[in-house]
Amino acid sequence: MTPLPPLPVERLLDDAGTVVFALSGAVLGRRRGMDLFGVLVLAVVTAVSGGILRDLLIGAVPPEAVAGWHMVALAIAAGLAGALFPGVFTRLRYPVRALDAVGLGVFAAAGAQKALGWGINPPMAAMLGMVTGIGGGVVRDVLSAQVPAVLRSEIYALAALLAASVVVAGDAAGLAPALTNATGAALCFFLRMMAIYRGWNLPVPRRGPPPAGGE
Repeated sequence: MTPLPPLPVERLLDDAGTVVFALSGAVLGRRRGMDLFGVLVLAVVTAVSGGILRDLLIGAVPPEAVAGWHMVALAIAAGLAGALFPGVFTRLRYPVRALDAVGLGVFAAAGAQKALGWGINPPMAAMLGMVTGIGGGVVRDVLSAQVPAVLRSEIYALAALLAASVVVAGDAAGLAPALTNATGAALCFFLRMMAIYRGWNLPVPRRGPPPAGGE
């Protein structure tokens, strides 16, 4: 199947996700005491990792972030802004988490939309949207020596999956992509911010008794 050309809303979401994820990487890198080069590296890999993984999985090779300069240039510009003007973003109570919540939602929605355009079946398109959303944050957290947010109890991957599912459901219902993408991204952002501010968590399995022998 020949993939559908990117929708304007898909292009816009990709650009927006690139900028906010790059900012989140830059702000975190500065907090971790990285030099300017390290901050920019963290900004770029945070911005493009999820999209590269999605493109590889759907067969869109070379990945968009590798084939052109547009996304990397956006990430570098946003990374420089985050590194040189940190006061603009640190006024937020949780700047990295807030930026991450925006990036998670827009990338999850854009990832699902692109997967649908490449003929991926709806359930897997939703899964790929989730992967697109969480990929950059996972790489950012690992490189900055943190446990990835997706592995903690806070709602994270589920929020991305719900955003992608809204896009998939909207496509099946014949709704306008702009509406479903915006709705999915907004839902993801709301869930993440509620998880941060209100302490919403998924259930954590109770620890069982220690195994025999003390291992």
